[in-house]
Amino acid sequence: MKRTPWLICLSLVLAVASTVTCFADDSWKTVQGKNKLVIGFCAHYPPFESRNLKTNDLEGFDVDLGRALAREMGVDAEFVDAEWQGLLGGLQKGDFDVLITCMAKSEARAANVNMSDVYYELPDVIVVNETNSDIHTKADLKGKTVGVQLGSGSEQIIDRMGNTFKEVKRYNYNPEAFTDLKFNRIDAIVVGYAYAVNQIKTTPDFKVVGKPLAKAEIVMVMKKGSDALTHQLNTALATLRANKAYDAIQTQWLAID
Repeated sequence: MKRTPWLICLSLVLAVASTVTCFADDSWKTVQGKNKLVIGFCAHYPPFESRNLKTNDLEGFDVDLGRALAREMGVDAEFVDAEWQGLLGGLQKGDFDVLITCMAKSEARAANVNMSDVYYELPDVIVVNETNSDIHTKADLKGKTVGVQLGSGSEQIIDRMGNTFKEVKRYNYNPEAFTDLKFNRIDAIVVGYAYAVNQIKTTPDFKVVGKPLAKAEIVMVMKKGSDALTHQLNTALATLRANKAYDAIQTQWLAID
């Protein structure tokens, strides 16, 4: 049977509508439906996220921010502690709704994801042993053994510097690098400034030298297409900034004495 033009148009409209329905963004409805925001992170990066050694409770800037964001959105916050290298894969599998884990734009970009507005700018710096008198600037790292955490923005900075080092030692977590630095098994570490300051406060065996190498833009990360959830998180973040709740959290965890 020959179709009239208007029937053909109607068929096309229905086909498009069906396709849109299949790919509808339900990221925020899913969170609302279970009444909780599942936050993936790696609790090995104080003062952003870690476990209290006495109570084993989760604590840090990202923890308090995640709770405040969820509260503003009218849902509970549930944190899932995972290996850093597996966070983006877990996000794609649906293990988490969002990553709030001091992840830089540069670290997340290759994974084809949604990113929130920037919620913190983190300088990367050079840390050396307190007794070190050879390293003062970036140029002094030439021919030295430098430590860095695998999969971090700091590692990307080191890689962009090219083949100027004696050796680059890559660690699963920063505490391992700081242990080697303490015993002079490496000459320096490149790491986020807030983490470095936290480490120095705990163990004054280290010092920050030179100017920051770069500033990392820290964002929340969601699955690609999670536009509704991204909008809700950005709106909640803007509210926390406006009512000064964000400032209080930042002062508690990231203020440099």
